[in-house]
Amino acid sequence: MTAVQHPTGTRHVALLVETSNAYARGLLVGVRRYLAARPGWSIYIGEHSRQDTDLSWLEGWNGDGVLARIENEETALQVRRLGVPAVDLSSAGLAPEFPCVETDDETIARWAVEHFAERGLEHFAFCGDSRFGWSVKRQARFADHVREHGGEAHVFEMSASSTAADNRRSLVRWLKKLPKPVGVLAAYDIAGQELLEACKIAELDVPDSVVVLGVDNDELLCNLTSPPMSSIQPDTTRTGYLAAQLLDDMMAGATLAPQLHLIEPLRIVSRQSSDLFSVDDPLVGKALRFIRDRSDDNVSVEAVLRHVGLSRRSLDYRFVGVLGRTVHEQIVRSRMDRVAELLLQTDWTLPQIAERLGFSHSEYMGVAFRKHTGKPPGEYRRANRV
Repeated sequence: MTAVQHPTGTRHVALLVETSNAYARGLLVGVRRYLAARPGWSIYIGEHSRQDTDLSWLEGWNGDGVLARIENEETALQVRRLGVPAVDLSSAGLAPEFPCVETDDETIARWAVEHFAERGLEHFAFCGDSRFGWSVKRQARFADHVREHGGEAHVFEMSASSTAADNRRSLVRWLKKLPKPVGVLAAYDIAGQELLEACKIAELDVPDSVVVLGVDNDELLCNLTSPPMSSIQPDTTRTGYLAAQLLDDMMAGATLAPQLHLIEPLRIVSRQSSDLFSVDDPLVGKALRFIRDRSDDNVSVEAVLRHVGLSRRSLDYRFVGVLGRTVHEQIVRSRMDRVAELLLQTDWTLPQIAERLGFSHSEYMGVAFRKHTGKPPGEYRRANRV
């Protein structure tokens, strides 16, 4: 591929990335951050949805490179016809000749199963959309991890040939037949929203009967659902940034292998739709609720022991048996999740967050947070905020 050299030195780049969902907008934020440090691109973008095949807005475009979410064969064909360097941002695998940067579906599936298992669930299900290659991959990986956990994944797939109303009726019937309580991973947040609506129609309590977990962490959508929906937050900013970097290298003449670059998701954002501690041991459940309700406080192991009326040795034995970690480790996990939430949802300084959560020093909080997440608080905030 030979890029067109414009006399001004500016590289003209088309973005075939939809603006209709949080994941894609996060990719665009990553591209923007790359360009903030390395200007020199002229961006050409049109408004379209995930499956949109009308790319007539590209007719007559004379550019240097393309960043594209190649979700269908029509888009793959159009990108090939442009004859310029391109990077794919979808794991559908429809254009294997291009480098691809995508969220790691293996980690998403593993985290979902662990999230459900931590809540004592023994039944697992997946709600997917076969139109999207990444949904198919998430379903397969989810089923693998459920089998490793000793179970079998129940699967529902949205039908592209059915109306939204027919899909919802089918979803209601499927939900009613599932063993309860059950944890359901939705392939993406909009599917999770459909799940929650179907649960209302089926008169199934969330999270007591059905625990729902989405993917993408669309803050607006997840907090508009009833109840608010838990979701896995992908690292879309890093994904978009790396894709822009690879394309820049290619436009500069570098020859890159058409390999898949997988980006780890960031975290699970827990909300009410998965706020369940369905464990066989009632004292472990009681302790978990006590810890959760005091995540803003410097709660001690001794306070938890007094609340449940057990010795540390006895409660640690029960915790390790049910969750695979001690009471202290669970307290740290809950506290660090709360630090992450405040880093992303507020503009508070680290000392302000430390004071709010009862840490004696912000430095100590920072060390603990880095050990828990692999990143210091400042870097975590910069990398993950839109």
